[in-house]
Amino acid sequence: DPYVERTRTRPIASGAVAPMEALTLFAALGLIAIGLASMLNTPARLLAIVGAGLTIAYPFVKRVLSIPQFVLGAAFGWGVPMAFAAQTGTIPELAWLVFGTAMIWAVIYDTFYAMVDREDDKKIGVKSTAILFGEVDLFVIAGLQVLMLFALLLIGYRAELGFWYYLSVAIAAALMVWHQWLARDRQPAGCFAAFLHNHLIGMVVFIGIVLHYTFSRTGAG
Repeated sequence: DPYVERTRTRPIASGAVAPMEALTLFAALGLIAIGLASMLNTPARLLAIVGAGLTIAYPFVKRVLSIPQFVLGAAFGWGVPMAFAAQTGTIPELAWLVFGTAMIWAVIYDTFYAMVDREDDKKIGVKSTAILFGEVDLFVIAGLQVLMLFALLLIGYRAELGFWYYLSVAIAAALMVWHQWLARDRQPAGCFAAFLHNHLIGMVVFIGIVLHYTFSRTGAG
């Protein structure tokens, strides 16, 4: 972080927070997380161990792997099978489909994010999908966006979701096109804007799911 223009003002990088203070906070939060995980059923507790491993490993894999965004996506998405296991005691195919979709999405938005720091990362030897994809970065991201949309449609089919959900997926597709346009020149500001506005995709799809179940229950009533 101290060697990257965008991150050099972060608390530890700037010296506002000492490394030992950060480690102490990490230990405290880790103990709280262990306490929460202990309240879950056995399948969810086992998955929590894997999730903790992914979370701890991520900051280090960018030094050795060219695809750290996939590890980040797995860490972020791991809450999906955990939630299914905690609620049902099983991990159905739908859970893994949602997990895979979340992982692809993380690779998409974090590649936009990595494009902001690409030149600095090259200088200090940090690896990323932005560096790996190189000049075809936007093309690869577009392919991942299409794959994500297909996965969202498959989720809707498997979960028997209706009109509102599919409308939200269509809006998500339009947002993806907009993000491509924002990053079209690969300028840091545009790539960062594309990264930041990815939250709109999650919000829109969430609203579509809520509307589906809201109107489905209203109709059933």
